[in-house]
Order: sequence, then C-alpha cells, then structure tokens
Amino acid sequence: MFRRAVPRYGILLAVLLTACTRAQPSIEFGTMRLVWQQVDSVLTPTLIFFVMASDPDGAEDLEELRLYHDDDGLLWRFTSDNWQRLEESGKTWIGSKMLRMPQGESFPSGQYRAVVIDKAGEQGEKTFGFEMPADSKYRFPRLSVAEGNYSVTSDYPENYLLCYHSDGAFRSLLKLDSKNGTILSLRLSADVSSIALWADDQTNVLSALTAQVNVR
Repeated sequence: MFRRAVPRYGILLAVLLTACTRAQPSIEFGTMRLVWQQVDSVLTPTLIFFVMASDPDGAEDLEELRLYHDDDGLLWRFTSDNWQRLEESGKTWIGSKMLRMPQGESFPSGQYRAVVIDKAGEQGEKTFGFEMPADSKYRFPRLSVAEGNYSVTSDYPENYLLCYHSDGAFRSLLKLDSKNGTILSLRLSADVSSIALWADDQTNVLSALTAQVNVR
C-alpha cells in the first residue's frame, strides 16, 4: 500500500496548533471572603480568594492568576505551581486561602480585578467589589481542649471544627451543635489528631480561624 510521506515540519506544526490554540480563557465566578486569624498574637486579616476559571483548551492550559487592586497599585500573582485548586461539580476553582497584605495591615476596599492567563498568553478577567470592615464586629473566638473535653467561646452565629491529620492535611469539617462537650461526643475519625475552630457569619461574609489544638 502506498502511503504519502508527511514532512516533519508539518507534524510539528500540527502538534503545536493542537496543544496551544488562541482560545481565550474566562472567569465565570469569583469569591472573596475575609477571615481573621491570630498571627504571633496579632489579629490579622486574611482573604480567601478563588475564581471559577475555564479555558476552551482545558483547565490544564491555565498558567497564571493575578489579583489587582488598581487604585492602590497592589498585585498578587499565582501560578499553577503555587495556587490552590479545587474541583466541584465538574468546575475548576483556583486561588488562595492565605492572602495577606505585606505588613499584615487591612485590605483596601473597592474594586479588585482578577485575571487568568493561559499558556498561549490569552487572558480573561473579572472585577469584584469588596468592602473591608474597619474591624471585626466579633471578639476573636477561642477553642480549648483539656482532659478529654473541648470548650468554645464564640460570638459568631455558626461554628465549625476543622479536623486535621497528624501530617497537617485537612480531613473534614464538623458543625458544632454545642460549644462544650467531650471529645468522644464529636465522633472524630481515628486519623484526626488536631482541630481548629472556624467561626462564621454568612450574612456579613466574615469568618475567624483559630490555631490548631491537639486532641490526641
């Protein structure tokens, strides 16, 4: 059977065109949430920032995520090497749970602009409004564990426990029905060695996260 030879440069061109098209990525949705944390005994604001991003060439084609606050000249940059990626219902979220200002100061209010860039250099962007409260409206919560019992002090309307493995990996989220009780009553998995308190106010999009406390 006769087969026509295909020049090598033709094969290379076909591969390049298939792997990297000029299709533009997009940001379908984004979320920003303020979380108060204690860093070296100082109450420090932290932003959770994620975008639902997509690319016609596939999520793996996304290469960089930027967050701008143009009025104050601020820029945070993330790449596929250091952003956090979440998959939910077939959608891809990328971002960070640990966004802080350079000196731990408050984030400015106003317009934030998110930009995603793919491997071909094509960009998609979306703008978000964010209002930074002057201070937390709640006292910072506390979580303590002693003699097989736990105790929570929190003014937030909802409180959860974040459960962690001994290697530091997150294991599960547990909603608290009572602010006091025994560790046994929590029915933690055998591989959970520490917990932290996540106090939450959904209405005001405001949260607080305590340090981890050992339970085993």
